[in-house]
Amino acid sequence: MAALGAVVLDLAVYFLAVRPLQKELVRSESSYHQMSLRLQQRQLRVARLEKFQKALPAADDQLKTFLRGHVPSRRRVFSQASRLVRVLTQQNGVQLDSVSYKLSSEKGEALDRLGLDITVEGPFTNLLQFAHSLETAKDLILVRNFAFAAGQGSAVGLRVGGVLYLTP
Repeated sequence: MAALGAVVLDLAVYFLAVRPLQKELVRSESSYHQMSLRLQQRQLRVARLEKFQKALPAADDQLKTFLRGHVPSRRRVFSQASRLVRVLTQQNGVQLDSVSYKLSSEKGEALDRLGLDITVEGPFTNLLQFAHSLETAKDLILVRNFAFAAGQGSAVGLRVGGVLYLTP
């Protein structure tokens, strides 16, 4: 009978004290590992941010240099765009029919935009070269669309729509 009482007492101690403590230990270990993992992730993030912060002054200088060399100011944008279109038409052997401009700026944007609508005529291969030259010019130009049309005689017409970015 004493042996049976000892077994019952052992079972009661196990279910009332030991088992809940084991569950709490497992929960605590799991929580510790999760917190440890989050800490490692945050330490990696801090290291990346510190590296970025060290590179920031050089990146800022590089950005300013790029803007100076490739993004015209509002004061010079019309003459620069006109000169660019004239030079590219001459270099690629196409005839300029018309150029129109539309200046736009939106609040909160870092750069203003000058919309370009250019119509040229010439041989098909020259028109392709013109479009490529316009898109790869040193100025920050984004060609949005272009369409071919029948021109006079054997010439083909090309209408190019694009955006030239400028500093406000």
